[in-house]
Amino acid sequence: QVQLVESGGGLVQAGGSLRLSCVASGSIFSIDLMGWYRQAPGKERELVAAISRRGSTYYADSVKGRFTISRDNAKRTLYLQMNSLKPEDTAMYYCAGGNGPDPNYWGQGTQVTVSS
Repeated sequence: QVQLVESGGGLVQAGGSLRLSCVASGSIFSIDLMGWYRQAPGKERELVAAISRRGSTYYADSVKGRFTISRDNAKRTLYLQMNSLKPEDTAMYYCAGGNGPDPNYWGQGTQVTVSS
């Protein structure tokens, strides 16, 4: 069983940057897909970015060119570099991983708040 723990969230002004980290309790080498989801109050959870074990990436249109996802299998860590943050990026961000269309593992979440 893999446990995921996020960190790096916080309060930042619009235009600022944050780097989220997600550390796994076990190896993530065997987990094909890892990604970051977010959920804002009153909205559905959405996939923000994902990365495969081979390094292929996916980004939601709303974050393309501003966010970068990466993974370090040796350190059992997933990252999300967020630049040029906007107030609409405010949400709880969750790390997730799995080998199918739906994640098997979820973190507890880290809050990101962007002030205008």
